[in-house]
Amino acid sequence: MLIKDLLQAKPPPVTVHVNREMADAMRLLIDNNIGSLIVTNDQDHPVGIITERDIFHLAFRYRGDMMDMKVGENMTDDLATASPEDDLDHIARLMTERHIRHVPIVDQNQQLCGIVSIGDVVKARLNEPAV
Repeated sequence: MLIKDLLQAKPPPVTVHVNREMADAMRLLIDNNIGSLIVTNDQDHPVGIITERDIFHLAFRYRGDMMDMKVGENMTDDLATASPEDDLDHIARLMTERHIRHVPIVDQNQQLCGIVSIGDVVKARLNEPAV
């Protein structure tokens, strides 16, 4: 299965601008009932990711006093991405090697096409026909 096929059944990814405050990112996660946000720059290119886990660690480190911090100061910027033309095995391997749960999908122009989670990979694997 190609990633572009998997993305057809998913809603568009929720993003947050690199200069938004952490409180804004938290609100987006809560309102959309999701676990991660792709962080974008002024050209809407993905430059990082911020997850619930990242925020949990920040809350502990700063004792909750991080609401006014900028997303860009706290995001993971070593972003592992994949192409819509990649297959499911590639994404599964990438997630395993990098110990990550979400992979932004970008086209050749670095435009965000979607996001694939570990849950998406597991669901797709379970729905594959038995060999």
